[in-house]
Amino acid sequence: MMFDGKGRALRLLQWTNDFGGPCWLSTTDPGSRVSRMADELEAAMIASAEEVLSEARELLAESAVGERELRFAGARLAESLGDTLRIAASRGGRLESAD
Repeated sequence: MMFDGKGRALRLLQWTNDFGGPCWLSTTDPGSRVSRMADELEAAMIASAEEVLSEARELLAESAVGERELRFAGARLAESLGDTLRIAASRGGRLESAD
């Protein structure tokens, strides 16, 4: 868990800074504009991951699938998993700070 200079828990956001590092949000208002935007992005990323997983399952159920299709599906699954793990880390951090 990361904290700002005032002892407030920082929220890990889904996007990165210009150098590829993490972005953090310091606010006591979960209804702030940036908090709501992050919530909406999380929901969209999870919905996208569900769609990718559904499509990958259909692809894997086919008996004749080419290497190119499998590589594409694997790459999308890896991206979705990375996004989902970042969301889980963010939400886990917020749960820890609520204790």
